[in-house]
Amino acid sequence: MQLSGEGGAARAHRTVFHAGLSVLKSEGFSGLYKGLSAGLARQILYTTTRVGIYTTLFEKCSGPDGKPPGFFTKAGCALTAGGIGSFVGTPAEISLIRMTADGGLPVEKRRNYKNVFNAVSRISKEEGVLTLWRGCGPTVTRAMVVNIAQLVTYSSAKEQLLASGYFKDNIFCHFSSSMISGLVTTLTSMPVDICKTRIQNMKVVNGVPEYKGAVDVFMKTVRSEGLFSLWKGFTPYYARLGPHTVIMFLLLEQLNTSYVKAFVK
Repeated sequence: MQLSGEGGAARAHRTVFHAGLSVLKSEGFSGLYKGLSAGLARQILYTTTRVGIYTTLFEKCSGPDGKPPGFFTKAGCALTAGGIGSFVGTPAEISLIRMTADGGLPVEKRRNYKNVFNAVSRISKEEGVLTLWRGCGPTVTRAMVVNIAQLVTYSSAKEQLLASGYFKDNIFCHFSSSMISGLVTTLTSMPVDICKTRIQNMKVVNGVPEYKGAVDVFMKTVRSEGLFSLWKGFTPYYARLGPHTVIMFLLLEQLNTSYVKAFVK
């Protein structure tokens, strides 16, 4: 949906349900999972790196009595973790974008990558290794925005809920904090995500790219499609990011608790 209506063209998908039905009709049920291998590779590379680095930095910056760091310190930890994790995961990210967008292209223009390994290999051979990091700037920017919104919001929401006296440090508190985090992350990261997606999916014709950079994407999108097009695809984006955020933090909290019980105490 983020690529639908690009450049002011007629929107191919009106709603998330229309998009889903279109994919089912044109590509079959398997089309809904196109790019799965790239999606899994991205999560393994990006998510584990950023969460691991953020958790480590958070603990290093906490006080000797276990007092959590302040907001700006947490933001700095999130920015660092997001930037590094995003850089590591960009090759899988660009493979995912291209594999999922392939079905919407004319048959003669489709890339037809078989899996993430085939995508990375062909991109390297056909377009050069550096193409695997095309759009790295907006990708890293988006990751920094996501990390501040997701990780810092979760930490702050959890602290506020516990301080209210109505919550205890349990699964319900973790669930509530992660729901707040997922919504804030979706609202703040979508404009950057659309810029990133369009840069990574663009074609270079006669040596001339469709977009000069993230600012060019932003300006052209707003000019031809309107300001609210920057939040195009909000429903499927939140439907993906919301559960992902909840499951990630619930698992992370349980694993941290198990680790402390087994190795610290």
